[in-house]
Amino acid sequence: MVGGRRLSGQVVAAGAKNSALPLIAASLLTEEACLLDRVPQIRDVSTMLRVVEALGCTARWEDEHVLWLKSGAYLAPQPPADLVREMRASVQVVGPLLGRCGAATITTPGGCAIGPRPINLHVQGLRAMGAKVEEDGAVIHFRADRLHGADILLDYPSVGATENLMMAACLADGRTFIRNAAREPEIVDLQSLLNQMGARVRGAGTDVVRVDGVSRLRGAHHVVIPDRIEVGTYLAAAAITRGDVTVTDVIPQHCEATLAKLAEMGAEVSRAESAVRVKAGWRLRGTTIRALPYPGFPTDLQPQLTSVACLAEGVSFVQEEVFASRFKHVEELVRMGADIRVEGRVAIVQGVDYLTGTTIHAPDLRAGAALVLAALAARGESIVEGAHHLDRGYENLPGKLAALGAEVRAFPAAGGHHTTRVTA
Repeated sequence: MVGGRRLSGQVVAAGAKNSALPLIAASLLTEEACLLDRVPQIRDVSTMLRVVEALGCTARWEDEHVLWLKSGAYLAPQPPADLVREMRASVQVVGPLLGRCGAATITTPGGCAIGPRPINLHVQGLRAMGAKVEEDGAVIHFRADRLHGADILLDYPSVGATENLMMAACLADGRTFIRNAAREPEIVDLQSLLNQMGARVRGAGTDVVRVDGVSRLRGAHHVVIPDRIEVGTYLAAAAITRGDVTVTDVIPQHCEATLAKLAEMGAEVSRAESAVRVKAGWRLRGTTIRALPYPGFPTDLQPQLTSVACLAEGVSFVQEEVFASRFKHVEELVRMGADIRVEGRVAIVQGVDYLTGTTIHAPDLRAGAALVLAALAARGESIVEGAHHLDRGYENLPGKLAALGAEVRAFPAAGGHHTTRVTA
């Protein structure tokens, strides 16, 4: 990838990582086969498949992005600890296991190091539904002969807790209300699959989700929604390189916060029925970004827009309200010549005329994407170490960027990980 090149052209959006993972977990709720279409070929999906296979689910790829899943009559109650520590979304199997089998055991989950993300909201909600919970160090045991409906108020609109409780409630006795529920499009996508399976879920996309329990669920065929975070990343790539990029096969309404912010910075933004385009053949201007739960600006795009702000004219203020440690990309951007000062949960970005390529390290998935964007616009060669994080959430990122005019290549580093080299 050649830093300083103007990206242009079209790219097709992949299926949403943050939707595919709970959809895979939901397949545990039935013995019948589920077919998921538009599943991205990424490392997090691979990890989730290993998790459900260890529990007794058979998974196979019918096509490049078509996944067939079928759980047996018996499911093991505990996923392997090493896989759970590798990916936080593994906790999503607890709700289905409890609802279907009455027991689940899980190790405290891992994932990107972007600040504390306790699963207390999951635990509190499942307790309200009748689960007995015992903690033994880093291991949590859940038991319930049969869950029952409950009126649950989440202290915070957690996406993971909302999804887990929705799945658990599907096979519970009675009616469950999840109040202060997360409103993300991925919640709506999960509701769509569950209802195709015979569940009775209403209200996804609002702050109150209602689930009326049923005795059993059936198989279903479902198409995963497009990945709004991937879409936003390519639009940010257009902005930072003063390019012109169209992303197709998208749901523009899911990207409104991102499109509005890029337009506010001076980019030319256009929408079609299933495509979005950003053109920015000029220097953008600074802005204020506040990362919030949906429909606010997505925290998963805050690092990428911080990179865009580094080259914008004037001062930008970036406030992170979701994850406490989501400024780990800042130190690396500063090494490239960015002028950023962090005060608590606010990064103050003074735009500079240019960034300079160097060797930088990606500490997590979205920070890695931010650094690749910075390298796209920087002068000189950049090497992004730790870019294996990108494989967790982006399908063929180097190839898609190359198709837009970037010069990029990935090569194995120590431990089988990948490093992305950016040259100019």
